[in-house]
Amino acid sequence: MSEVKSSQNSSGNSKGSASSLITKPANLECKDLEEYLKSRPPEVLEKLYNYPAICLAVYRELPEIARQFVIRILFVEQPIPQAVVSSWATQVYAKENTSVSQVLTELGVWRSAAYPGGLAAWELCPTFKKNLKIALLGGGRPWSMSNALDPDQKSRDIDFLDTYAMSRWRCVLHYMVGAGSSKGMEGEGISPDAVRILLHANLMKRDETDGSPVITRQGFQFLLLDTQAQVWHFMLQYFDTCEARGLNLPECLSMLFQLSFSTLGRDYSSEGLSTGLLTFLQHLREFGLVYQRKRKEGRFYPTRLAHNITSKNASHATTLAQDQESNATKDKGYIIVETNYRVYAYTDSNLQVALLGLFTELLYRFPNLVVGVLTRDSVRQAFRGGITADQIISYLEQHAHPTMLTVEQTINSKSSLPPTVVDQIKLWENERNRFTYTEGVVYNQFLSQADFITLRDYAQSIGVMIWQNERIRTMVVTKNGHDDVKKFWKRYSKGGS
Repeated sequence: MSEVKSSQNSSGNSKGSASSLITKPANLECKDLEEYLKSRPPEVLEKLYNYPAICLAVYRELPEIARQFVIRILFVEQPIPQAVVSSWATQVYAKENTSVSQVLTELGVWRSAAYPGGLAAWELCPTFKKNLKIALLGGGRPWSMSNALDPDQKSRDIDFLDTYAMSRWRCVLHYMVGAGSSKGMEGEGISPDAVRILLHANLMKRDETDGSPVITRQGFQFLLLDTQAQVWHFMLQYFDTCEARGLNLPECLSMLFQLSFSTLGRDYSSEGLSTGLLTFLQHLREFGLVYQRKRKEGRFYPTRLAHNITSKNASHATTLAQDQESNATKDKGYIIVETNYRVYAYTDSNLQVALLGLFTELLYRFPNLVVGVLTRDSVRQAFRGGITADQIISYLEQHAHPTMLTVEQTINSKSSLPPTVVDQIKLWENERNRFTYTEGVVYNQFLSQADFITLRDYAQSIGVMIWQNERIRTMVVTKNGHDDVKKFWKRYSKGGS
């Protein structure tokens, strides 16, 4: 038996366990408040629940049945038998009852307790119970930003705050689609702190050739989210870096929730904030969650980005994104795709144009119209950045012009796009996926079939097999698994001899 190091080419329809060794591109994981808290250790939750604002935010986002359970036992000073809690919901909602109990347990809102007589019971977490009472009834220490202020001679109205917030947030989005330029598409600067968060969240990565930040697969998915989801995901990534910045996570999270309970258009004091919270406030200012004229000014205005950040029901007559988009892109699609791969986008938004530029070759631009073409090179460039064919097709479908919907419905197409365009984008992607390259070691020239089968079975049992062919007595194992297989073969050979 001989060994040969090689780089194994595995076709897409080859047999064996090669596919299990291929790392699939990760999708963007967007956690809501409940999922985020579930992923925190119990000791961290205990620290978070020391802040009334966090307890109130958690209570607000609980399922409706869970809120009923919490409020019914909030003022009860002894454990409540689980059978009694179950009786509060009819048998029809037994599944919902069980699900709610699991949610409250995973969040650390309540826990199992012993009841006289040996019955299983529930009791609220003392820390959560105490601080939720403070949040609902008052008491405790006043919020640090609630100090009284003199009337602002240069007060800002809600329209100004909305415009400012989206201007700052768009700057982050522009940077993502602008190939890492130091300024956004409209000349606005982006802070190095925001760049670090984008890299930390894997929304952007360093290019292997010149080291400049480029958008990733997750980054493109991020751009397809609504503004509220984008800001929340971005802030979760920020909280992951709090310790590295020397900031207190519970303190920062509590302040963010305080901002979400604030009154839009009202100014608040920064005089009572700690040094860490003042630093956090400046970061929020850079991201557009608060407005402050000067860094050392003693007042600031929360914007709608902070006001709606965690609320599931943050629906308004007009959203921030709708307010700031042009009339051409408001309430309807704006993209027309022709069978000759031409793309016409009726928009004057720099951000929308930059997004199209990720996978199209832009030809012309007019005040309210952009013309581009889907080419093999432009689409493959998007693939190299981690964007998939399905994401490109989904984006074009989401923003398809109403005319596209009417035309494609007449030919009973499942997609609003021309079938030829959809098929070609997928074919261009398949060109890149025909082969998978895995570095490995070839074992061949076995003296007997029994030797081959023994070594093959061992390689499969430890999960290092890439490819094998019993007829020609040849197998390929991963480079990392080569040492284990080689040691096994030596032991087997000595034992057999």
